Amino acid sequence: MRSSTSTSKHGGASENNRSISGHMYTLHQRLYHALNLGTRFYDDNTKKWMCTDIEVQRHVVRSITAFLDSISGDTLHHPLVKDSVADMVVALVWILHYKNGAILNIAAKVVVKLVNVLPSSVVQPYLLDLVHPLSSLLSLHQVEVSVSCATALNLILSNLSSKSEKAIWGILNKTETVAHIVSNIQDFSGGIIPSEYFQEMASLLSTILWRWPSSRYPVWSDVKLMKGLESIHTKPDLSVRVAVLKLYSALALCDRAAANLIENGEALLQMMVQCMGSSNPHSVQVEGFRLAQCLVRNEEICLKILSLCCGPLVNAIICGISQRSSLSGKAADDQVSLLVEACRLALITRWAGEHHICFWKQGIDRVLLGLLSEDFHNNSYQHFVSLEQQISIAQEVVSANYLLVLRGYIWDILGWLAAHCAEDFNPNTHGNEHHLNHLITCTCLEFVESIRKWCQVCQNDVSDTFKSESASRAVLMMIYSPCKYIASRARFILSEILKPNGKEYLKHILRTLNYTASQTNIGMPNVLKLVINLIGLTCYSGLPQYRRHLFKSEGIKTLLVLVKFCLDNDVHIKRLSFAPHLHNKFHDRSCCWVCTEEWEGRDIPLLYSLWGLAELMHNSGSVRNILDIFAGEMTYLETELVSKLQDICIHTSSPGLRWYAAYVLSYFGVYGFPSKLGKRIGKALDEKEYADVQLILTNGQSLSVHGVVFVVRCSALLPPKGLPLKEKTFDGSSIKDFTEKVCGEFQKEVRLSAHVDHETLVKLLEYVYSGYSQAGEELVKKLKTLAKRCNLQPLLQLLSRKRPKWGTPFPSSDLSLALGPAGLQFSDIILEAKETELMCWTCSFCSLSVAHIHVHKVILSSSCDYMRALFQSGMKESHSGTIKVPVSWEALVKLVNWFYSNELSRPPSGCLWDYMETKEKLYELKPYVELCWLAEFWFLEDLKEPCSNVIVSCLDSARLLSINVIQIAANLSLWKMAEVAANYMAPLYRQLRDSGELEVLDDMLVDMVRAASVRLSQEGGSNSW
Repeated sequence: MRSSTSTSKHGGASENNRSISGHMYTLHQRLYHALNLGTRFYDDNTKKWMCTDIEVQRHVVRSITAFLDSISGDTLHHPLVKDSVADMVVALVWILHYKNGAILNIAAKVVVKLVNVLPSSVVQPYLLDLVHPLSSLLSLHQVEVSVSCATALNLILSNLSSKSEKAIWGILNKTETVAHIVSNIQDFSGGIIPSEYFQEMASLLSTILWRWPSSRYPVWSDVKLMKGLESIHTKPDLSVRVAVLKLYSALALCDRAAANLIENGEALLQMMVQCMGSSNPHSVQVEGFRLAQCLVRNEEICLKILSLCCGPLVNAIICGISQRSSLSGKAADDQVSLLVEACRLALITRWAGEHHICFWKQGIDRVLLGLLSEDFHNNSYQHFVSLEQQISIAQEVVSANYLLVLRGYIWDILGWLAAHCAEDFNPNTHGNEHHLNHLITCTCLEFVESIRKWCQVCQNDVSDTFKSESASRAVLMMIYSPCKYIASRARFILSEILKPNGKEYLKHILRTLNYTASQTNIGMPNVLKLVINLIGLTCYSGLPQYRRHLFKSEGIKTLLVLVKFCLDNDVHIKRLSFAPHLHNKFHDRSCCWVCTEEWEGRDIPLLYSLWGLAELMHNSGSVRNILDIFAGEMTYLETELVSKLQDICIHTSSPGLRWYAAYVLSYFGVYGFPSKLGKRIGKALDEKEYADVQLILTNGQSLSVHGVVFVVRCSALLPPKGLPLKEKTFDGSSIKDFTEKVCGEFQKEVRLSAHVDHETLVKLLEYVYSGYSQAGEELVKKLKTLAKRCNLQPLLQLLSRKRPKWGTPFPSSDLSLALGPAGLQFSDIILEAKETELMCWTCSFCSLSVAHIHVHKVILSSSCDYMRALFQSGMKESHSGTIKVPVSWEALVKLVNWFYSNELSRPPSGCLWDYMETKEKLYELKPYVELCWLAEFWFLEDLKEPCSNVIVSCLDSARLLSINVIQIAANLSLWKMAEVAANYMAPLYRQLRDSGELEVLDDMLVDMVRAASVRLSQEGGSNSW
């Protein structure tokens, strides 16, 4: 062994060492003398620290501690410090790996100190080396050691760069860290260990769950752990309660875990709401609000929570928003952070429900006004004042810099409250009319101010626009609120505020929109400007005194140009892009989240363009006027626009955008909701071969229809056998309830009243089958009467040209209910699967003992050309009551669901998918490969693409599945899919070859993988894991 050169390297009164104290320099010398005692040097100029002597280990740890204690803020980045980190870490790693009980706890504490003292940039390169020994020590179940290791690991993981995440997760997985932490927490629930131990373990587990979604499933599916947490969260220790809240929040990032938490979670919800209370410390309240935010990200789960604790939860939100006792110093920071969390939770107002009534009862208008005005308790807010005084007061409020960070939340909450408010809402019933009027005035002022600023040539303050967008949107939602009071007050107050310069602002908006539409590329500032101006134009459309000017200024043409601009340039903008206050860190770390698109969707400019267009068309006077306008319009031909609007209904997923496209279509005589499935089923209207019900008019004319279509889409026209017409249940919107009430056989003949004529009935049938109908104005009145009698509310809404209500789901053409009891009596064919892994089979409807589904020829023939040809071929199968489908039961279920809903169910995702074994993943994936083959055989192009997308998505997250997929694809002669699988195997080719895993494939497939690997190498790709 040779002596260290560290002394000469750092020794002497060199220039670099002048900035450090003599004491620190001495401690550094002692550190390296101690390190030299365990450093081994080899002839190849390499060195390694290793020492089994406990006293030497203790001496090294103490020397590292002393040196770290001597480091000050001025010397953190000194070369002496930076050059010492690697040697200190190497020694600590060896000591931790040696696992000597006498020194482990001290060594782990030194790691904590090292990570705490040194800057992240200095220590970051060495964190990876420390994770393995620290995580492996958690299995020792030694309280002091485990606490120190958990603390150190938590610090390391919290300071981790995203580049290291994959490598760190590999180490944590290998050392079974999550399993050991869970075991340690279970020890605490049994009352074995102190609360500090639980807090550190829970904190570390929360950090892991937060960073790595793959870790969540084994935690939330551990019944023993979840039971233990239930007992722990009842403990009075507040620090323990905070740790539990954080742990629940991290788990709730998984939607499946969130649903699991509230399944029997009344006690959890009660504890969560209690923690939000003002009697708790700030940290407890904040964590309570954060847990609630994680749980309510999904509308379905949110509404379930509200069904269990609506009143207490809303009361907790109101109390949280109302806390403004101190706004100075540290207390101010804590207070504002709490207000932000409470306001974020109050965004549950974006969904309709009974909780809106609770918010009004709890005085949400008063509370929001208090967040706007520091001087809220001034009497001027409580009593009647003139509109001029009201505007003057509001001007002071809007101009003040009071709690500006909350403004976006305030406007959003107010906007959603207005959008979901009942038509007959009276503010004096639950609150104070003056509070609401002041809120409306403040919002309108903020909106007009944003327009005024955009009118200024030099206005380029994007951050200011961020703030004003929420207010502008809130005004829009108030003007078009279903609540008569809010809508009328908003229009009146906005009109008064606009009086001095309203027309000038409108001219500027139109000029700006026309200019924007002439551009080929727009950046974020111009997107913001576009959105604000579109909102402005739509608001103006709701003010009677400006409509004439809008028509005179060719407002419809401007909006048509913008619609064309958005569609031609694929302008896809989510509101989150320009509403930063809505950005939630929880969304970035979510998993297993079945994210239904927000009502606004990702095409905000197009939505607002259609909204504004719809309002102008609605107020143009008559349908004839609209047609006259389009007769001379060159931006869009009427037929072209109708086609584009139908495409929006069919191909987009945003409910709001689809609703407004359908609403605009109603002004061109197209009433309903076009869809892919409706387009398919619509073909059955002219096919009488499988019709099983006769609709008979009083004049003797009859129309043959298919009972299975009517039982789902218009059950009111199919009275149950023997039930008098006057006692029928008109509930087309809920066939489930209808099935429960009357499950008898339907009549084969249905006689209609004298009020129904042939032409009107034909138009109704068009809607029932295809989802929409084209009708002239002369038929609309009769069709409205029939739609009302049949309880077809969505159709009635369009026939009456009532504007869409915010948040209303887009009507579905789904026929899946026909696969249940409601459609069984109309079933005329059985599909039988090729094979099944089920041990036994029983059918709820028949005694057939093989896996099968009762279906309907009319649906199959409409959806599949192959099936139509088969039924019409005259072959044996065309007369058989059973058709054997050459796919597994799992694939058959997905196929039939697609026939009836046009939706392809997807395999598990997120942490559940990650936790599955390869065999389980293959079981989930195989049906999609089978369907890809069947789609080629049966000419189902619309099914093949989504199946292929699922397969590619699964291979992206589990590349090793490609070994199985390539073989299955080859067996089915799916050579394009085999090529896809080969490309996924290409980076792994050498490892798969050397491990012998390729031996299960035949030579042709191995050659295919080898060729893909060569191509990858030639393209500069990486051949590695």
